[in-house]
Amino acid sequence: MSAPGEIAAESFDVVVVGGGPSGATAAHDLARAGRRVLLLDRAGRIKPCGGAIPPRLMRDFDIPEALLCARATSARMISPKAREVDMPIEGGFVGMVDRDVFDEWLRARAADAGAERRTGRFEQLERDADGAALVAYTSGKGEGALTVRVRAKLVIGADGARSQVARQAIRGGGETKCVFAYHEIIRAPGAGFRGFDGRRCDVFYQGKLSPDFYAWIFPHGETASVGVGSARKGFSLRGAITALRASTGLDHCETIRTEGAPIPLKPLKRWDNGRDVLLAGDAAGVVAPASGEGIYYAMQGGREAARAADVFLATGQPRSLKEARKRFMRAHGKIFLVLGIMQHFWYRSDKRREGFVKMCADPDVQRLTWDAYMNKELVRAEPGAHARIFLKDMGHLLGLSPS
Repeated sequence: MSAPGEIAAESFDVVVVGGGPSGATAAHDLARAGRRVLLLDRAGRIKPCGGAIPPRLMRDFDIPEALLCARATSARMISPKAREVDMPIEGGFVGMVDRDVFDEWLRARAADAGAERRTGRFEQLERDADGAALVAYTSGKGEGALTVRVRAKLVIGADGARSQVARQAIRGGGETKCVFAYHEIIRAPGAGFRGFDGRRCDVFYQGKLSPDFYAWIFPHGETASVGVGSARKGFSLRGAITALRASTGLDHCETIRTEGAPIPLKPLKRWDNGRDVLLAGDAAGVVAPASGEGIYYAMQGGREAARAADVFLATGQPRSLKEARKRFMRAHGKIFLVLGIMQHFWYRSDKRREGFVKMCADPDVQRLTWDAYMNKELVRAEPGAHARIFLKDMGHLLGLSPS
């Protein structure tokens, strides 16, 4: 209840904090279900991201091909010793998107479905006199800035790896281990430029560029993303990109913009507060280890959050919020586990990175890797291939394979 003389706060079924792929997807799905939704996003936010999306994402979330700025038909892995291994995608492609365009399209689609969009910075999760959630946010800048409060039956925190919603509402929230990513969007070189292919994603597994992750050059049509990630404190991400651009001849290309942000690599153990707050996307830690892929998992996490939220609103039972994490981990937990083990072992030294890139030349590895990536599930249909990969993998681990 509001105190005498106060204006009652505007009320929503759900306030979604964060308008990236996860938050925009949750807002869209809930608005389509007939819920009154506020989608709150701060201005000028573009996440550093290679921008790769698999075909399954386009199918599951009805993404039109017109949003693609490029189609990658192969990947090239580069080892510490500059060994290059090409991994062609047989009969398919990986879609590439620019996050500024892609994210805005998702937010606009949520609004078209009925969600109300507002621009503002989340400040605090408060409680009304009757215990209902109050979301306080700042609208505007400078002297014209105003603090606005809205009531919500449920708050979905989709506000990134250092989520303020998570920090304020959920034990251990906002504290997950992160890789820090930085990229530069550059003007792509012209056709025929040696070392760059507008249909290929280049991934550099070199300790000098990243001591614990990797660097990349991804095509975006008229532009390209040149980026790197690392969790090592004191490591210069900008310095690594400067070196990478110099070594590939891309230092002469125009720099259009630069971005940096933390990227979580481990799902949180809890995504809800048992009452009226639920996390999604980076705030919940759903970025794949080893690959750093996050767009598909963010959108899937947003969809699961919306499903759980709809049940919560219909029943009033807070326990229904736990279903978002349960369903997500049931579908993707094994993939996250396998990728986490892979990153822990293969990214630890240049010697191991060399072996990892060498393994990528194996046809069985390539086929199963692309199948898993494109379809977002572990492939079970080829036990013979899995056995061959295991034996080869053990040979590399024990140093029995020739260089």
